[in-house]
Amino acid sequence: MTLSEYDGWYRTRYHRTSSALTTTAFIIADIIGVMFSFGVGFFLVNLYNIEAINFKSFITYWSYVPVFILIFQISNLYPGVSLAPSEELRYFTIDSLMAHGGIIFSRYIEDQEFDAISAAFIISFLFSIAILLTNRSLMHFILNKTGLGGIPAVIYGSGSTGKLITDRLLGNRQTGYVPVLILDDEKNGGDEYRGIPIIHDTGIGPEIVKRYKIKMAIVAMPTMEQKELAKLLNYSISAFRYNVLIPDFFSAANIWMSVRDFDGVLGFVTNHRLRMFWNLAIKRIQDLLLVIVGGLILLPMLLFIALLVKITSPGPVLYGHKRLGKDGRYFRAYKFRSMVSDSEERLKALLESDPDARKEWELSHKLKNDPRVTKIGKILRRISFDEFPQLINILKGEMSLVGPRPIVDDEVEKYGEDFKRIFSVKPGLTGLWQVSGRSDTDYAERVSLDTYYLQSWSVWLDIWIIFKTIDAIFKGKGAY
Repeated sequence: MTLSEYDGWYRTRYHRTSSALTTTAFIIADIIGVMFSFGVGFFLVNLYNIEAINFKSFITYWSYVPVFILIFQISNLYPGVSLAPSEELRYFTIDSLMAHGGIIFSRYIEDQEFDAISAAFIISFLFSIAILLTNRSLMHFILNKTGLGGIPAVIYGSGSTGKLITDRLLGNRQTGYVPVLILDDEKNGGDEYRGIPIIHDTGIGPEIVKRYKIKMAIVAMPTMEQKELAKLLNYSISAFRYNVLIPDFFSAANIWMSVRDFDGVLGFVTNHRLRMFWNLAIKRIQDLLLVIVGGLILLPMLLFIALLVKITSPGPVLYGHKRLGKDGRYFRAYKFRSMVSDSEERLKALLESDPDARKEWELSHKLKNDPRVTKIGKILRRISFDEFPQLINILKGEMSLVGPRPIVDDEVEKYGEDFKRIFSVKPGLTGLWQVSGRSDTDYAERVSLDTYYLQSWSVWLDIWIIFKTIDAIFKGKGAY
């Protein structure tokens, strides 16, 4: 595509390049969220004791809302683009705690007592995290549906890395950037990729900025020679106000990576967080607390499911499947039995007689229309309740709440050289691949997601994955 042809394409689709609209939309969403969380706190205290507090008085505390917004701004929650969801959760939690704590502390200094209003603000904090995250998700949805969201970005590179970045930006609009042009010097390439125009001239960056005021460039040309890349940075990419360089080791990058200066030589610092004793201890404590508390809450439901399994199909209630766990050690992963007792024989007969089923099984070790599954089993699998007995495995220390999916022997070759690294940690009841598509995700994507998880682990990432798992269960996407 020529620049003149692109001019008509761009101007009919995009009319702004600033992040001001996105920032304003998120500020409005956060203001509403903070106000609403105040209301929830006052309402619940008022509901408990109608004389303890005036429910409507929470409006008088709305004057503190600008403080919340200021703290959010300091934490770079605006415009909130390309921010990892786990980091968004972390910032909202810490910032909301600081702001609510400041209100409670200032009231205590003034009145020298802890009263019902202070209790209301504690409740407000507890609800504020979910409210703020929900509001931001809703605002993302509104911006995307109305076409008002997304900041235009130019991608340098139409190779595999450039296409990968384009795919990710198009597939997840919550990253905040929208690819509007791909620049590459490969003359034999196509004129577009997934509807995004390609111009075969990387030197027109300054002209693109001058004509369209685009501020962001993403450089996805990791194989380019250093001298050529330096030239491109100086004469084209530098015209953009912001630019991101995707390195040739991007698969090893993580959200904790930082830059260090070695006497004028820059180095990227990273670490394997789940190889550190204290992180492993924190993760284990988190597992035990959540499993014990959650297990007690879920116990009546689990007993009811066990009864349904027992009375609807002959055989044991639980099924222990041989799986590979940490460091390739075998263990029995417990599940509510969702198949008939002679499932192995039926599977063997099916794979021998049905080539399509055999191909599907070899691809993912799952069958969408599995004849071995019982009627109750289909329901349990659709909502993933069949895996709740793996809470026993977590208590025994064989699994974690979040981690790579436990696999069988036949799947080891699918992971190839990545197997040893990925299974250097305990497998999880849930994980990034489950909340990103679950059974619809191929092995290459699973390896990529598991690698990201290992390199970017934090308590906040685990909590976010658990929240996303609940959402995935209700949607039933990719579960069978």
